[in-house]
Amino acid sequence: MKKWLSTLIMLTILVAVLAACGGGKSNTSGSSNKLVIYTPNSEAMINALIPSFEKQTGITVELVSAGSGELIKRIQSEKSNPYADVMFGGAFALFHDNADLFEKYVSPNDKDLMEGHSNTTGFMTPYVSDGSVLLVNTNLAGDIQINGYEDLLNPALKGKIAMADPANSSSAFAQLTNMLKAMGGDYTSDAGWDYVAKLLENLDGKIAGGSSKAHKSVADGEYVVALTYEDPAVSYVKDGAPVKVVYPKEGAVFLDAVAGIVKGSKNQENAKKFIDFLISKEGQDALGQETTNRPLRTDAAIGDFMTPIDKINVIQEDVAYVAANKPSIVERYTDLFTKIAK
Repeated sequence: MKKWLSTLIMLTILVAVLAACGGGKSNTSGSSNKLVIYTPNSEAMINALIPSFEKQTGITVELVSAGSGELIKRIQSEKSNPYADVMFGGAFALFHDNADLFEKYVSPNDKDLMEGHSNTTGFMTPYVSDGSVLLVNTNLAGDIQINGYEDLLNPALKGKIAMADPANSSSAFAQLTNMLKAMGGDYTSDAGWDYVAKLLENLDGKIAGGSSKAHKSVADGEYVVALTYEDPAVSYVKDGAPVKVVYPKEGAVFLDAVAGIVKGSKNQENAKKFIDFLISKEGQDALGQETTNRPLRTDAAIGDFMTPIDKINVIQEDVAYVAANKPSIVERYTDLFTKIAK
């Protein structure tokens, strides 16, 4: 009897130990009601999506907010025991360079995304797109016509153009590749780089301290025009600032923000539900109407403060080429700026 009881106790202990050891494995049963999301996104975007997702699914979301580069480094350091389930936000290039950190997953809702904005990699899902634009202070511009890149070479705008450094700002780098494509047809042509040189001369050596300072300086009346991106530019218009958003007549590039499921994460079924919700009709309508971000579903509703995409001359960036050649593009820009600034 004692021997049998001893054996039973040992078996009970062994089962408990095995259960404890299995606690760190991925939860694919969907029984968990938790989801950990790492995100660089704005409070407006989070508020538009997370409460609705929690209410719809009963899943409790834990958010960790920081810059996209910092969050990727954290996911890398936690690779053997992931804490995050989803990386919600970041550029194509960042995910592309860290593909080994993400699970393969294509949402059933992917079929409803606009052409050219679907999950072609199998592991990152686009959910909004942001375009390179010009933000013009209408009080300061007066009779100066600003409809595109060529207009920025007007001598009347010398020293009155705000632009951040493409070597340190992702939105400024996006502007650089946009103008190279729009003015030269590709990223190496003399025509494109000749335009950049002329623009740098008209900047008169003035480079904004960061992307936010560039668009804020125009809204505050310090500069006439800024090379910036759609999200903050539209927010100024929405808030009643004396500015207007100009989509370059030569063509505007729209780049996607993406999300992905962290490889080996603990709540993968819940992570899939979040990716599905992100590009669902409900999620995309919320982004289009409650934020100044551009949703990607073909049937998504947008606010009247957003310009319909069919009213914009959209040109396509070779995302893979730019991601692979960013160091050489930045180096050529820096050399050109240094030469002109002397």
